[in-house]
Amino acid sequence: MILARNLGCHLIADLACAHGLDDGTHIENALRSAAEAARVTVIDVRLHHFGEGHGVTGVVLLAESHISIHTWPEHGLAAIDIFVCGAHARAEAALVELCGALHGTVVMRRDIDRLTLPAI
Repeated sequence: MILARNLGCHLIADLACAHGLDDGTHIENALRSAAEAARVTVIDVRLHHFGEGHGVTGVVLLAESHISIHTWPEHGLAAIDIFVCGAHARAEAALVELCGALHGTVVMRRDIDRLTLPAI
C-alpha cells in the first residue's frame, strides 16, 4: 500500500506589527528573498503601490505556483499567501524570511495540503 502524499503546500498567514509596508522596493526585495529561501523559481514579480502612506499588493509568479502579499501600513498588517509545489519547495522558509524582512509577528496561520495524490 502506498500512502497518500501531497505535492503542494498552501500556507496563509497574517503578520502584525510589521514595518516597511508602504515601501514597494522593500516589499519586492522581501518577496524575492522569500522565494530564494523557499528554493523556488521566480518567473515574474508584479506590485502595485496604492500611493504615499498606503499599502502595496504584490505577487511573485513562480514555476512552482506563487507568493503574494497585501499590506496595510496604517495598521502594521500584512496578509501573506504562499503556495508552492514540489519536494524541494519550502513554504515555511519563505514565511520566516518575510517575517524577518518585515519585522512582523505571525498572528494567524493556516497550512493547507494541496494536490493530494490518493493512496493506492
